[in-house]
Amino acid sequence: MRAFHDVMLTGSISQTARNLNRTQPSISATIANLETSLGMKLFDRKGGRLHAVPEARYLFEECGELLKRVEAITQNMRRIRALESGELRIASMPGPSVFLLPDIVSKYAKDKSDIKTTLVSRSTEAVIQLLAAQQYDIGICDNHPNLSRESGLIDSELVRFSCLCAVPAQSPLAAEKIITIDHLDAAPIGILMDEHPVSIQLQDAFASAGVSMNVAFATQYFIPLLTYVENGLACAVVDPVTAQSYRLYRSGQTAGVVFKPFHPDIAFELAILRPNHRPVSLLARDFADTLVNHFHTMAEEGD
Repeated sequence: MRAFHDVMLTGSISQTARNLNRTQPSISATIANLETSLGMKLFDRKGGRLHAVPEARYLFEECGELLKRVEAITQNMRRIRALESGELRIASMPGPSVFLLPDIVSKYAKDKSDIKTTLVSRSTEAVIQLLAAQQYDIGICDNHPNLSRESGLIDSELVRFSCLCAVPAQSPLAAEKIITIDHLDAAPIGILMDEHPVSIQLQDAFASAGVSMNVAFATQYFIPLLTYVENGLACAVVDPVTAQSYRLYRSGQTAGVVFKPFHPDIAFELAILRPNHRPVSLLARDFADTLVNHFHTMAEEGD
């Protein structure tokens, strides 16, 4: 098609050979083969030049459209290979999906020309189900027993964080370098539901230290707890992902919450999921690696 199209434009085998970096015999053979396959002549040869027959005009116009389409596809594939184009489908538990993940996606996509991102917020159990059903490229959730049951369908990588203590900015505790379990003796605190691993660890820590645990607020996710902390009603032990999400939310504003290291160590494990049986694009693989590196860096820095 390219050879025929160029011969139509130039009227010259030799010029087409130069344009396409081919030999004249190869271009002549290409045109002859095309005429043979179509069963009709496309050119009259007069005076050393080629003159297109009327029927060749139709083929010329169709080839032009096809070659434009081929070029567009080629360019798109180059952009996809260069990770500048494509789609990301992410399912996340609510905490990271509100501020942190949109921020990470925005920075990742800033210099890329054509990325479409779908980000849905679901419970941990629902995220695991969506990834097990191979419907999403990436999942972010708490470590959960269902992960081991779905290990044949999901590849999961765990990132361990040490939780922080969120205290009201106006509280005397905001001046402490480290918040200990004794600081929270009988003080109103906010926790997640009793069955969450962080809540279980907190309950055990309070019991082991022999101090009183005064649960004033309980929520399903960490982020709502920060509203109670901000209003001076409680403290809360939260993961660094929630802390960073809060800072993004309060960027440029006076923060009402201060995050401090907490002792004893309360672990929070984040799971980054990928489907085992769904073909994942180069873009999705690269972004998943970026996400893993981001969370590992946060864990290493303790924030």
